[in-house]
Amino acid sequence: MRPAGNRNRDNGKWIFPGVLAVTVGAGIAAAASVTPLGIWIFLLVLGGWVITLCLHEFMHALIALYGGDVTVRYRGYLTLNPLKYTDVGMSLLVPVVLLAVGGIPLPGGAVLIDHGRLRSRAWQSLVSLGGPATNFLAGIILAYVGASLDSPLGYGLSYLALLQFVTAVLNLLPVPGLDGFGIISPYLSNRTQEAIRPFRPWAPLLLFVILISFPTASGTLWDIGDGLLRVFGGSEFNSDCGSSLFRFWTDNGLYQQLRGCTP
Repeated sequence: MRPAGNRNRDNGKWIFPGVLAVTVGAGIAAAASVTPLGIWIFLLVLGGWVITLCLHEFMHALIALYGGDVTVRYRGYLTLNPLKYTDVGMSLLVPVVLLAVGGIPLPGGAVLIDHGRLRSRAWQSLVSLGGPATNFLAGIILAYVGASLDSPLGYGLSYLALLQFVTAVLNLLPVPGLDGFGIISPYLSNRTQEAIRPFRPWAPLLLFVILISFPTASGTLWDIGDGLLRVFGGSEFNSDCGSSLFRFWTDNGLYQQLRGCTP
C-alpha cells in the first residue's frame, strides 16, 4: 500500500489529460460537423480554456524555478494539475463558470511564488509576465489555425483565440492581484507597497464590478481583443460564429446564426 502522502500528491493528476482528451474529442466532432454543433463547440472552447489556464500557471512556475524558487517543484506547480493551485474554487471553478455563462474570461489559477528566492527584481517581473505571455502566444497560434479552417472547428478555435487575447490584456492591467501589477511591483518603493497593501485583496473584485457594471469598460476590452485577432491574421467572422455556437442555448446563439455560420 502506498503512503497517504503519495496518494495525496496524486490527487487530480488525471484532470489535465482528461480535459485534453475531451477537448480533442470535441474538436474532432466539430471538424466533422457532428450535430448538435453547439455542444461540441462549447466543450472545445471550455476545455481549451482550462488547458491554457493550466499552461498559464505552469509558465509562472517554470520561470520561477529557473529564477531560483525551487519550492514550485515541491508544491506540484509543474504537474499541470489544477488541484495544486492555492484556491481551486476561485482559481478554476469561478472563471470556468463565468466563461460558461458568457462572461468575461477572468484570470484564473494561482501559484504561490517565494519571491525571496528569486535572484533579482527582473526575475520577479518575468515570473508575472510569463502567464499573460502564454495566453498571448496561444492566441496567435489559435488565430492562425482558426482562420485557416472553414469549418465549425475553425469557429471554435477562433473564438478561443479571442478569449486568449482578452485574457492577456486583462491580466496585464496594473491592478493589484493581476500579473500586470506583479510586473511593476518589484520596482515600487516599500512605502508605496505598504500604502497599496490594504487594497490588494479588493482590487480584483473592484475591477470585476467595473467590468460588469459598465458596458463601455468591458466593450473596450473586447474591442482590443478583436483588434489583436485581426492583427495576427485571425477571422472575426469565424470568432463570431464560434461565440454564437458556444452560447447555443441563447436566443442569439445557434438557432439564429447557425445558418450564416455553416460553411
